[in-house]
Amino acid sequence: MDHGEVNRRHELTDRQWELLAPLIPRATTGRPRVEDRQVIHGMVYKIRTGISLRDLPERYGPWKTVYTRFRRYALDGVFTRALQQVQAQADAAGDIDWLVQIDSTVVRAHQHAAATGRKGGSTGRTNRTITPSVDPEEDCPPNSISPSTAAADHWLSSSPRANATTASVRVLV
Repeated sequence: MDHGEVNRRHELTDRQWELLAPLIPRATTGRPRVEDRQVIHGMVYKIRTGISLRDLPERYGPWKTVYTRFRRYALDGVFTRALQQVQAQADAAGDIDWLVQIDSTVVRAHQHAAATGRKGGSTGRTNRTITPSVDPEEDCPPNSISPSTAAADHWLSSSPRANATTASVRVLV
């Protein structure tokens, strides 16, 4: 596969691939694999367009390969580690501004989430402080779904709108 100067709309640039390639695990034994860059491009295309995996263009390889590798990488924490390493490199270079803004029009709580004291709700106020840790896995309470598993499940069954919302939340957090 030629990755010359021409770059398709939903594919990584050569610079982006240079940052990501060393963070992707390599198989040392077994059958010859579909090229990693081709499969990663398939994942990016699926996430950005929201299409069904079965409708993935052939240039990204078999859809089952894209599915299998995405699931494996998500469950093994490859994406989480890659994000942390790329962020650390960018932060060390001074390329990241850690200002976080939240648009309150999209942060909503269900009406039953309020502690009003009616219908069995709590009457007292709770004073909980959320302090995120460096490791997102530590932020999960016991017996909950880890962020990487939740991301994989979301990716496999989401709509294009949900993907856009999730992507913006991941960037902000």
